[in-house]
Amino acid sequence: MSFQAILFILILSIPIYLVCKWCLRKLKLGNDKNRKLIAILPTIILSPIIYSAVITLWIFSISYYPSMDFDQKTWNSSIKERYKMSKDIIESKMLIGKTKEEVVMVLGNKYASDNKESLSYELGFIPGLMNIDPSFLYIEFENGIVKNVYQYNG
Repeated sequence: MSFQAILFILILSIPIYLVCKWCLRKLKLGNDKNRKLIAILPTIILSPIIYSAVITLWIFSISYYPSMDFDQKTWNSSIKERYKMSKDIIESKMLIGKTKEEVVMVLGNKYASDNKESLSYELGFIPGLMNIDPSFLYIEFENGIVKNVYQYNG
């Protein structure tokens, strides 16, 4: 555990200790002298648990991104936010069975292609912890027809 984590847990333990002591007084457990000692045990147990919960919520909050249904106008106007529509494109299988020309009519002509059997469209940067590379929608063709569509995180 890092020094910052330990420091945060110690700072977090002060209000937890005060709340535990207050609860013991309200529940009339112990006397004034031993309440201080009794409040230490729940503080030791609760501080790391609350710290873990706070960190988990923080990670989920920065990793969350909304998804939206595919909209051709939004797709073509906002390359940086295409990742919001990629899930709908993949799950609806809207491109499966289409030719390359049909895909280009739907998604536009701003794509990258390594060969005749694939296309990739930039999706922008998906929000997330340590996510520094853009993501791509990768489309594979077999005999000129879309066989597979998936998201590739660069």
